[in-house]
Amino acid sequence: MKRLWKLEIRLDQAAEKPIYLQIADAIIEAIQQGRLLKGDILPSTRTLATMLAVNRNTIVKALSVLLDEEWLISMERKGIYIAQTIPQSRPLRAKAETTLPVDPIFQHPAPLIFDNGYPDSKIVPVKELARAYRQIFNRNAKWQMMGYGNALGDPRFIQHIAHMLNHQRGMHVKEDHVCVTRGGQMAIYLIAQCLLKKGEAIMVENPGYQSAWQAFERAGATLVPIEVDAEGISTTAMRQQLEKNPNIKAVYLTPHHQFPTTVTLSLQRRLEIIQLANQYNLTVIEDDYDNEFHYSYRPVLPLCSYIELQHYVYIGTLSKVVAPALRIGFLVTSHPSLIEEISQLRKIIDIQGDRIMEQAVLQLIEDGMLRKHIKKATSLYKEKREVMLEYIQHYLGDQVTYTIPDGGLAFWIKPKQSIDYSVFIPRLLERGVQLVNPNDYYMAPTSSDGLRLSFGTLSLADLEKGIRIIGECLEAL
Repeated sequence: MKRLWKLEIRLDQAAEKPIYLQIADAIIEAIQQGRLLKGDILPSTRTLATMLAVNRNTIVKALSVLLDEEWLISMERKGIYIAQTIPQSRPLRAKAETTLPVDPIFQHPAPLIFDNGYPDSKIVPVKELARAYRQIFNRNAKWQMMGYGNALGDPRFIQHIAHMLNHQRGMHVKEDHVCVTRGGQMAIYLIAQCLLKKGEAIMVENPGYQSAWQAFERAGATLVPIEVDAEGISTTAMRQQLEKNPNIKAVYLTPHHQFPTTVTLSLQRRLEIIQLANQYNLTVIEDDYDNEFHYSYRPVLPLCSYIELQHYVYIGTLSKVVAPALRIGFLVTSHPSLIEEISQLRKIIDIQGDRIMEQAVLQLIEDGMLRKHIKKATSLYKEKREVMLEYIQHYLGDQVTYTIPDGGLAFWIKPKQSIDYSVFIPRLLERGVQLVNPNDYYMAPTSSDGLRLSFGTLSLADLEKGIRIIGECLEAL
């Protein structure tokens, strides 16, 4: 095999195209022009970084692009080579302009996406999780795991959930009142189907979590929207609705970091909600979807930790802590009959959860790896929150108002001017920035007065670019 030791690449630091893409496209051009031949081996990433006077991570990103696009192949312990079969007629990014009409939604195959607040999958403890799976399958009793188990979840995993809630979140949980689910969304669905009957009503935050609304409506319930302000859901509006509507049976809340506004429910309103719930025989459904990520000294304890609250269902998730792809959530209820109904429904739709995954995550917990990961992730997200705050101040300036979230993975910013989001969102997409339409958080006829900007998954460079473009589009209105 021919060994490549030198490659002339001219980089333009002032160009809009990122340096790593300039490097990738230069290598593609060299392959297409025959200056690099099939089977040629590339220098190490460190050697290339030195040759081109760039950071080694930039080289790694460039080679990752070429490996993904199959211009290169990697052979373990040997190196990276020019592929024997290279892509045909693949245009260079530098020459990718086209005069053909293109649907705007496809102009940017990889836009900067400000999602609803997802965690960064790049920091998932993959090696530790893989090790946990191997340890599980090396156990003497591994064959027992391949059969059916408890519909409510692995007993040892449930024991840990109850212990964690009692000792870290101040709750009073019995193990037989816990159900492990495939993520928080499944928990919401099970609760909706088993708690609410057709024709009954449930109060929900407005703005709020649309996927929960859909689960409640699918169960036949009527949604009663309650406005949210700087202290959380309005207890005055709740009381007014309860006084005139005897069909209201529950209230769905995200009190820790309200979705989507990130507001923390005030202590006074927590106490008022408990009083209203007990007075009107109301079930409080508390969705504590991102309890782990908080940046002050300690998180606010769940509403369901108050022993005075008579009827509640509490929802938590580990999907945001470990990885979204690992669907692990849980619910806890004060209703003994409700947990039995949930168990029966779970058997119908899923028979049981993923026992092996539950035990693998439990292994991470018992080894202390999950605690270390949460600590590392929280530190990273706090740093990204601080940097994002600087970008908001610099690029959005006096165009918006906002509060600094004390936890979670998103900011809620309010433009000072009225915005037609049917125009604004497509305009952002044309510039390569994708946002959830803020009106999706509200029930008609109310329209949004805020934007939810997440920072969990985006790099600092992408955060800066995205917020800069948002600022420019706001100025152009």
